[in-house]
Amino acid sequence: MDKKNYTIHSPIMGTFYRASSPGEKSFVETGQKIAINDVACVIESMKIFTEIRSEKEGTVSKILVENEELIMKDQALIEIKLD
Repeated sequence: MDKKNYTIHSPIMGTFYRASSPGEKSFVETGQKIAINDVACVIESMKIFTEIRSEKEGTVSKILVENEELIMKDQALIEIKLD
Protein backbone atom coordinates (compact mmCIF):
# COMPACT_ATOMS: atom_id res chain seq x y z
CA MET A 1 0.00 0.00 0.00
CA ASP A 2 1.32 3.43 -0.89
CA LYS A 3 0.43 6.71 0.80
CA LYS A 4 -2.02 7.71 -1.94
CA ASN A 5 -4.15 4.57 -1.69
CA TYR A 6 -5.83 2.59 1.07
CA THR A 7 -7.24 -0.92 0.78
CA ILE A 8 -10.06 -2.27 2.94
CA HIS A 9 -9.36 -5.89 3.90
CA SER A 10 -11.76 -8.45 5.33
CA PRO A 11 -11.32 -9.10 9.06
CA ILE A 12 -13.12 -12.46 8.71
CA MET A 13 -13.90 -15.23 6.23
CA GLY A 14 -17.43 -15.09 4.84
CA THR A 15 -19.67 -13.89 2.03
CA PHE A 16 -19.18 -10.35 0.67
CA TYR A 17 -22.27 -8.19 0.09
CA ARG A 18 -22.26 -4.77 -1.55
CA ALA A 19 -25.71 -3.86 -0.13
CA SER A 20 -27.68 -4.51 3.04
CA SER A 21 -30.16 -6.73 1.17
CA PRO A 22 -30.98 -7.84 -2.39
CA GLY A 23 -32.39 -5.01 -4.48
CA GLU A 24 -31.03 -2.33 -2.17
CA LYS A 25 -28.55 0.33 -3.26
CA SER A 26 -24.87 -0.64 -2.87
CA PHE A 27 -23.03 0.92 0.06
CA VAL A 28 -20.33 2.22 -2.30
CA GLU A 29 -19.71 2.47 -6.04
CA THR A 30 -16.52 3.13 -7.98
CA GLY A 31 -15.90 6.89 -8.12
CA GLN A 32 -17.94 7.59 -4.99
CA LYS A 33 -16.55 9.59 -2.07
CA ILE A 34 -16.25 7.70 1.20
CA ALA A 35 -15.70 9.16 4.66
CA ILE A 36 -14.14 7.72 7.78
CA ASN A 37 -16.57 5.27 9.43
CA ASP A 38 -18.84 4.96 6.35
CA VAL A 39 -20.09 1.41 5.74
CA ALA A 40 -18.29 0.04 2.68
CA CYS A 41 -19.78 -3.48 2.61
CA VAL A 42 -21.18 -6.28 4.75
CA ILE A 43 -19.70 -9.71 5.36
CA GLU A 44 -21.90 -12.61 6.45
CA SER A 45 -20.34 -15.42 8.43
CA MET A 46 -22.37 -18.09 10.22
CA LYS A 47 -25.58 -16.04 9.79
CA ILE A 48 -23.99 -13.01 11.47
CA PHE A 49 -23.66 -9.86 9.35
CA THR A 50 -20.67 -7.61 10.03
CA GLU A 51 -20.51 -4.07 8.65
CA ILE A 52 -17.09 -3.20 7.28
CA ARG A 53 -16.35 0.51 7.65
CA SER A 54 -13.73 2.71 6.05
CA GLU A 55 -10.87 3.88 8.26
CA LYS A 56 -9.82 6.54 5.72
CA GLU A 57 -11.43 9.28 3.65
CA GLY A 58 -11.18 9.30 -0.14
CA THR A 59 -12.71 8.09 -3.39
CA VAL A 60 -13.52 4.45 -4.14
CA SER A 61 -11.19 3.54 -7.01
CA LYS A 62 -11.88 -0.19 -7.31
CA ILE A 63 -14.13 -2.89 -5.86
CA LEU A 64 -11.98 -6.01 -5.93
CA VAL A 65 -14.59 -8.74 -5.30
CA GLU A 66 -18.00 -9.62 -6.69
CA ASN A 67 -21.25 -9.41 -4.74
CA GLU A 68 -21.98 -12.67 -2.86
CA GLU A 69 -18.41 -13.91 -3.40
CA LEU A 70 -16.88 -16.13 -0.72
CA ILE A 71 -13.89 -14.25 0.69
CA MET A 72 -11.02 -15.14 2.98
CA LYS A 73 -9.77 -13.38 6.09
CA ASP A 74 -7.39 -10.51 5.17
CA GLN A 75 -8.52 -10.55 1.51
CA ALA A 76 -8.44 -7.14 -0.21
CA LEU A 77 -11.99 -5.90 -0.84
CA ILE A 78 -12.05 -2.24 -1.84
CA GLU A 79 -9.37 0.24 -2.92
CA ILE A 80 -9.68 3.90 -1.96
CA LYS A 81 -7.71 6.78 -3.44
CA LEU A 82 -6.93 9.05 -0.50
CA ASP A 83 -7.86 12.73 -0.63
